[in-house]
Amino acid sequence: MSEDQPHLFPEEYIHATYGVHNPPKYSPCAHHDCLYPRSPWEPSDPLYPKYWSAKWTMYIVSKNYAKYPPPYDGRPPKELVEGEDYTVSYGETYYDSTWRGPNWEEGAMMEFYKKVSLPIFPTENKYSSAFISLGNKAYYLTFDDKPDDIDLPPVCLMSPVNHPPRRDFIKHLPYSPGDSERLGGRIQGYSLWASMEDGKPPIQSGVYPDRTGEGILFGYAFKSYVEPDAHDKTAPAYRHPHSFYFSGYPRRPVNAPIVSQNYTEFSMKQPDPAKTWDLVAKHADGKPIPPRFLFNGFGKKKRSKHSTSTLEDTAKGPTWSGKHY
Repeated sequence: MSEDQPHLFPEEYIHATYGVHNPPKYSPCAHHDCLYPRSPWEPSDPLYPKYWSAKWTMYIVSKNYAKYPPPYDGRPPKELVEGEDYTVSYGETYYDSTWRGPNWEEGAMMEFYKKVSLPIFPTENKYSSAFISLGNKAYYLTFDDKPDDIDLPPVCLMSPVNHPPRRDFIKHLPYSPGDSERLGGRIQGYSLWASMEDGKPPIQSGVYPDRTGEGILFGYAFKSYVEPDAHDKTAPAYRHPHSFYFSGYPRRPVNAPIVSQNYTEFSMKQPDPAKTWDLVAKHADGKPIPPRFLFNGFGKKKRSKHSTSTLEDTAKGPTWSGKHY
């Protein structure tokens, strides 16, 4: 099976991203072009720099999230207790819209999750991982700390049609006054709840009220004021990204109904390919890269020592694939 021919892959490998990571034809958007027109009273759309590097803190909120929804200005509100209501982990993101592949593929992005993987899959996530998008192809990488009962190769093809967000990707999300006002107008919040019903458009704009179980949250915030870049002192001031907030897998083992990645460092530093994009070839080590559907539990080789036998563990939950697992 050639990874250069998306039509040869089962449909499950092409995920609805509402225009952010692939063309509108793959998503049941509210508008045919997956664009949201802005009203005169709404702020202008922020724009990503052409390349950048960032660090962030990830908050996985498992309790009381409906009462205290994101976006969060750093840690979740003081009413939520670390270790009881939420956990904390860290990661980095690298982005370069100027990257070109051997066949003139456009754009590269890497998200590295340190010790705690992205909690959107219905399986244990206490290991490091990375998502690397090169052109239209999205790869999933694991590292030496992956448990041996997680049946994944060092690198696999997650999707043949999943590109990095374009610099103007925010045009694909509705502006949310509620999200913005939650932090006193210091940010511009954009979010939607995607429906879990096949072919149905998003069921709500804005985080509140919580729709966990009915849909999947996809939200992003930029700071509402401009500030200089920390790396390129000559660059014009711009609105920096603030946070990415979204639905994780809401049941065990990850128990992540709400997740927020809050940027702690962001600058127009161009990523080093040897530490980012080149990892795909390095992890492949000369072998063909297999496609893997990541939302079905990875096909565990044996029962995880982290699992229990409660009903909550085995009940199905919604995933970003548009299916329940």
